[in-house]
Amino acid sequence: MQSLQNYLLIASPSMDDPYFARTVTYICEHNEHGAMGLIINQPVGMKLKELVEQVDDKAEVIDEKAEDIILAGGPVSQDRGFILHTTQPGWASSLTMTPEVMVTTSKDIISSLGNKDAPDKSLIMLGYAGWTAGQLEEEIQTSSWLMVEADTEILFDTPIHKKWETAVQRLGIDVWQLGPDIGHA
Repeated sequence: MQSLQNYLLIASPSMDDPYFARTVTYICEHNEHGAMGLIINQPVGMKLKELVEQVDDKAEVIDEKAEDIILAGGPVSQDRGFILHTTQPGWASSLTMTPEVMVTTSKDIISSLGNKDAPDKSLIMLGYAGWTAGQLEEEIQTSSWLMVEADTEILFDTPIHKKWETAVQRLGIDVWQLGPDIGHA
């Protein structure tokens, strides 16, 4: 089995689950037990300043970061925070995904996100997407998902509303070429 860790799952137009329609999901873990990912383009309607105040009312948020958008990482454990960020060691609970990307789940990073101590680039998500053993592979076989290797440009530099289209273009396909029956013969 080839691991899809550090890949982006791009919801195909045939995706019939409204929660995942037009989403792009970064795969953090994929093995024989299942998969775990973070949706990187679904805002929850909360800004960084609100989140930091809920977690640490003494933490300061500088003006240029106060309006950073919090994302819905997925439908599972939406009370848990996940920070996908450029590599910066020193947090209590981090996993290195690639030499350029880490995921941190500890609260110690939240207080720093709004100031100069924060990682250079980050996405803040509440919740995650999870798949049981074989489930993701089955969804890929039925053309629910397209895949492309993740890169920091799509993760951190592409505006949220452009991530799906940009990820599709990385496949060498224009969005208008995708029909609802992609992958079905």
